Amino acid sequence: MLHLSLNALIVANSSVLIKFMTRQVVLLMLLMMSISLFAQNDTILSPKDYNSFEEMLVQINEQRLQNPDIAIKSLDYAYRYYLEQRDTLLAVRSLTESAINYGHLVQYQNAYDNLWNALFLADESQDDEAIVLVYLQLGRYYSFYKRKDTAIDYLNKALNLNKKMVEVDSTNVEELIICYYTLAYTYRELGDGDQAKFYLDSCYMHLNGNIEYKIRHYLDVEYAQIQSINGNYQEAINSLLKVEPWFEKNSPSFRVLLFTYLGDHYLKIGNLKLAEQYFEDALNISDKYKSHLDYIPTIHKRLSSLYANKGDYKKAFNSQKLLTELDAKYFDSRSEYTSTLLEIKDEFRLTKETQQKIIQKQRIAQLENEEKVNFLENSMLLVSIVFLLFAGLLFFQFIRKKHKIEKSLNKKRRALEKRQAQELREIERKQSAELLELKNKELATSSLKLIEKDGILESLKDRLKQNKGDINAAEVNKIVRSISHSNSQNWDEFESRFLSINRNFYETLNKNYPKLSRGDQKLCALVKLNLSSKEMAKLMGISLESVHTNRYRLRKKLKLTKDVSLTEFVAKL
Repeated sequence: MLHLSLNALIVANSSVLIKFMTRQVVLLMLLMMSISLFAQNDTILSPKDYNSFEEMLVQINEQRLQNPDIAIKSLDYAYRYYLEQRDTLLAVRSLTESAINYGHLVQYQNAYDNLWNALFLADESQDDEAIVLVYLQLGRYYSFYKRKDTAIDYLNKALNLNKKMVEVDSTNVEELIICYYTLAYTYRELGDGDQAKFYLDSCYMHLNGNIEYKIRHYLDVEYAQIQSINGNYQEAINSLLKVEPWFEKNSPSFRVLLFTYLGDHYLKIGNLKLAEQYFEDALNISDKYKSHLDYIPTIHKRLSSLYANKGDYKKAFNSQKLLTELDAKYFDSRSEYTSTLLEIKDEFRLTKETQQKIIQKQRIAQLENEEKVNFLENSMLLVSIVFLLFAGLLFFQFIRKKHKIEKSLNKKRRALEKRQAQELREIERKQSAELLELKNKELATSSLKLIEKDGILESLKDRLKQNKGDINAAEVNKIVRSISHSNSQNWDEFESRFLSINRNFYETLNKNYPKLSRGDQKLCALVKLNLSSKEMAKLMGISLESVHTNRYRLRKKLKLTKDVSLTEFVAKL
């Protein structure tokens, strides 16, 4: 019995011992796994272990979810490594990514310090692509504190610099779109919807295949926000819900912003349940991915308003309390995070000014040494220059005098040629006037002869009409019609000859007085030849009274006053 009891005790103790050892082994394994995971999360990543900066950055972003401080240390190590390798662009990218991580933690002062160091490094190396990266980040951080002018100035500098880069190399178009995109959402956050839409449209204009895949969804989010500014809240919600699956897969931390936007829009259309849900989701994602902590006060502000509208004043008070604490922590000037932000110093500018002063002092010292060394040479040069100036002055005086004489001769020659030309034109004008006057006299004489001939023919016509001899009446009428036709031909012949002598007369008359009748024009032609009213009557085949009447009417059409002679007026045409 004792033996059996002893065996039973041994078996029982063995069972307890085995259970105890098994439990210890399990605990030891769990401890080892935790230590391994903790060590893995606390390990600073090295660029040497990765094929590219982008590949390392993916791991650093994953590391940030567990330990943001170690992620920042990894980027700091990468910055020093790339600096040793003289790779300025990747060194600057390490600093800017570190600034972005500080921004997620709302440690803006550290972010600014990194960006100023990055800007100094980029400027020293004159790397435009690196400078663009820094300008974009500086513009964003200045916009957080509503320093609009400074923020927009940096973003425009980045845009203009990138445009020049695209002119040289079109592959930089992706960075150009990022510049437009950054300006778009900065203007939108500052409340300028029109400018935001302008820059967003510029983004869409430059999209192509590969670039479209990378950034298109971010542009669609911004487009939705601009829709909400215009009051199209449901359309904005539909656009955001459409792109949310892509962000869940490719950029889950961005959903802090996405869900905050959705909560805002649902709040605007009065759907408090969905608004609360999306605000809570945004807080959970921010806590999970340790990102966009600066949005947490904004979310609590929305929740406080939402709970108050629902009548849940306890939750509204708690949200307001959290809002006050976080706002003081992140944005109050007394906070350790932002204590120096209200007096941001442009370290880059101050450093450049210091360098310029040092260079200026060195240059002055160098000039003083060169002045002492080159004094003798300068003296000899001065003597040579004086001699050359004196010789040059004599030569100049000689050339000047020669030029003056030639100028005087040319002036006299041109004056003589001008005077001769004027005299020649005057002679030609007088000859032309005399010839015109002579021809008009000949025409007037010819006209008088025509008038005399018409008088004879008129007398013959009268006698034929009164003849009581043997000539029959038909023959008399034929001769009378022939004489009348001859009068019409006389006028046509006169007008043809008048126009050949005074070619521009009718043209000038019609231009100045377009309403004159054909009879008025005939009368003007006869007045120009200075014919008497009686002669005009005979040549035109009308009575003397008709001539006087026509002259009176012509004066009225020409708007001549009583003191103006019709003959002198027509003669000047």
